Amino acid sequence: SRAAAEGELVEIAAELTRLRQSGAQRLASAVSALLPELGMPDGRFSVSLVPHDDIGATGAETVLFVAALNAGSEARPLGRIASGGELARVMLALSTVLARLQQVPTLVFDEVDAGVGGAVAWEVGALMRRVAGHHQVLAISHLAQIASRAHHHVVVRKSAVGTVTTADTEVVADESRVVEIARMLGGDSDREVSRAHARELLERGTADVTDVRPTTRQRRGNPR
Repeated sequence: SRAAAEGELVEIAAELTRLRQSGAQRLASAVSALLPELGMPDGRFSVSLVPHDDIGATGAETVLFVAALNAGSEARPLGRIASGGELARVMLALSTVLARLQQVPTLVFDEVDAGVGGAVAWEVGALMRRVAGHHQVLAISHLAQIASRAHHHVVVRKSAVGTVTTADTEVVADESRVVEIARMLGGDSDREVSRAHARELLERGTADVTDVRPTTRQRRGNPR
């Protein structure tokens, strides 16, 4: 009967709500724990369950991701976070926590390095490399600390052919990649000291991320 079906719907929706409440707490704690590593020491992430007047196809509530990323800032939905860099880093934290559960095969991170450098960029790169164990990750970055973490390094250069501007791509590896990392570090890529620093960064960046720790030079922070 309709009454029996409605009663079953209420029971199932209530169980879904209980599961969401439990999962929301665990997800919020796990994501919030990663935010300091990503340059947001005062960042807080939470999951809000907004009740519906009526039970719908997705349950009795709407799930809303909310974050306050700076001291004294108001908590707001992720879609209303003004900084593209901060939003990208929150999404990276989410992807890190949910890596094994996400069904999306490819993740693209743009502006993830906005406003960060040095040790924070090192950790951002480490998290992206960890997520890359379960997804294809495409990252657009100007920082050597992030680029050195990648499994593959693609350089994009603009050039002009007559009156037409084109974008050319080149996959760099081995010594060509060393030269590019040295250039990204801001040094003279023709000098051996710059290349030695680039090689060190690449050796550490492509190691197992669970074993990687910033060097003294990286903890002090490299210029962008």
